[in-house]
Amino acid sequence: MATGTVRYWAAAKEAAGIAEEPFDAETLADLVAKITRNPQIERVLRRSSFLVNGAPAGTRDPSTVSLPEGAVVEVLPPFAGG
Repeated sequence: MATGTVRYWAAAKEAAGIAEEPFDAETLADLVAKITRNPQIERVLRRSSFLVNGAPAGTRDPSTVSLPEGAVVEVLPPFAGG
């Protein structure tokens, strides 16, 4: 099981109530299950994109995205540009 840091941005940060936190998880799916703690964050996570050490997870099944030791996972909710 890898340990690392998950960082929340914009609406994800607001829904989580924190900017970042440590995690221990084997896959992105495991991590998402662990950080889903209320209905508000669950809604945001379902619409969010994820970066693992700066690389987009894309549309891959989260259970196939392994998290390396020391990973930084960034939660990027949808946002509008101007």
